This record gives sequence, structure tokens and C-alpha cells, in this order.
Amino acid sequence: MNIKAAILALIAYAIFSTHDVVVKFVSAEVSAFQIVFFSSLLSFPLLTMLMVRDATPGTLRPKHPIWTALRSLSMSVVPASAFYAFSVLPLAQTYALLFATPLLITILSIPVLGERVGLPRLGAVLVGFAGVMVVLRPGETQLGLGHAAALLAALGSAFQSVILRKLSSVERRVVLMLFPMLTTVVVMGLALPFVYVPLTAPELSGLTIIAVFGFCATLLLVNAYSIGEAAIVAPMQYSQIIWATIFGLILFDEKIDLLTLVGAGLIIASGVFIVLREARGGQSNNTPVLRTRGRAVTSGGLNVSLFLKRNAAEDHTE
Repeated sequence: MNIKAAILALIAYAIFSTHDVVVKFVSAEVSAFQIVFFSSLLSFPLLTMLMVRDATPGTLRPKHPIWTALRSLSMSVVPASAFYAFSVLPLAQTYALLFATPLLITILSIPVLGERVGLPRLGAVLVGFAGVMVVLRPGETQLGLGHAAALLAALGSAFQSVILRKLSSVERRVVLMLFPMLTTVVVMGLALPFVYVPLTAPELSGLTIIAVFGFCATLLLVNAYSIGEAAIVAPMQYSQIIWATIFGLILFDEKIDLLTLVGAGLIIASGVFIVLREARGGQSNNTPVLRTRGRAVTSGGLNVSLFLKRNAAEDHTE
């Protein structure tokens, strides 16, 4: 079943990569804020159908409102930051920086979850951050808002993932899905008057594709994690660097340089090591990276972990 799960995950991340290509095309004329706002609205009916299936008794009032609010705000910032990075940076470079998320999760899990991180994982984090510096090459290349946006997306994604790990055993799934989605629509809606441009038919079609592709890829990942081990499925996300190289070269004439490949390799190797270390019980009480299933840069508040009943059950048994 692990082979089937890996194949499903590879297909899911291929769809996510295509999703990001559409984002890059649409963002040439439409602001990232507007893209996130409308794609979130288009995702709302799809996500609502899944939320109504949550039979867990309770109300929509969060038991931990502050943590819920912080996570919701983080999730509202992540897609806009990532989409902006996709619009101004080469695809491969953007992915390389977003792949720093597991490293940041490992660090943030120490104060938020009380995670004990041993020397092997700390060493992997340092190697990964060295890879980030290789990709950025401060002093040699001009750093801009796109680089800052990609790193902000990685940080926000890590922060919301750690908070989700903290709340998943005590909050209803519908609460953990609904509030980030509503917050994203409100925050992006506040920015909309300053960036709005009338949408043409191709742009509206692009927004629809973004919403549908994000939803379909998420469902494929849910199926992958449902039948396979997380340690097998999680590393499949790094296949996106291959798609980024192909799409970037063919569609955008982006030529990936050797240092970006080296930096991405260091980041990917560090992320895979951390996942495998947690899977083998490497002194991890919370397995925060292993439990981060999917990616947070998709608009609409879609999160793989919240669709997995098995994951919720595991949280309760710890």
C-alpha cells in the first residue's frame, strides 16, 4: 500500500505544481491578495461539504481562542505570501525556500509544544538553513520582496502547523477549518479595494482552476496518507522541485543555476532526515514534522491532517 500511497502523493504534488503555474500566470495581471480572496471564495462550497460531515458534538466556539486566532491569521498570510513569491521569483527558487518549512517546524515545536530536539535534528536544521543561505546568496544576488515573501510563507506555514499539532486533540475539526477560511476571506477582503482589477474570462477561469486543483490535490493527499505511512508519503512533496524545473524552463524560460540546486538539495536532505528521524522514534514526543501532512500555501484553508480521522485518533491516544 505504501507504493500506491507514494504514487497518489506524487500525482497530488504534480497537481499542486500545476496549480502554482496557474498562480504564476494569473498573478501577472492580478494581485496575490485578489487571487487568494476569490480562490478562497470558490473553495468555500467544496470545503463546506466536507465540514458538514463532522459529527463531533460541540459548538463552533474555540476552546483555545487565542491559539485559534493566531493560527487563523498565519494561514491567511501564507497563501498570499507564497503566491506573491511565485509571481516574482523562479519556481524552483520559490520551492527551495518553501521547503524550509520542516526546519522551522522543528525549531518552533520547542517553545510551543515543549518538544525535545536532539543533536541529530538540530544538526539537520543547521544544514537546512545553510541550504537556504546558498539559495539566497546574500551579497551576491539582490534580495527582494519575493524572497521575503517566500520565507514568510514558510514561517507562517510552520507556525500554523505547530499550533495545529497543539490543538488537534482538543478542538473540533470544523473549528480548525472554518476560522482560518473565514479569516483569510476577511483579511484579503480588507486589502481588496486597494488592489482590485476587473477580472477577464481567462483570469476568472484561472481562479477556478486554482480552487479546483487545490481541492483535488488535497483529497489525493488525504487518500495517500490514509493508506500509507507518513514517512513514505511526506518526502514526495520534494518532487515539486522537478516539476518546477520543467515548468520553469518550458513555460517561463527560467534556467535553474547550480547553486540553487545545491541549496535545494541541502534543504531537501535535511527535511527528509527530520521526517525519518521522527518516524523512527528519534526522541520526538510530538512528531511535529511527521504530522504536518500536506502544505499550507493552498488558499481556502484546506489542510490534509484535518481530513484524516486516523490522525485525530492518534492525537487522542498520546
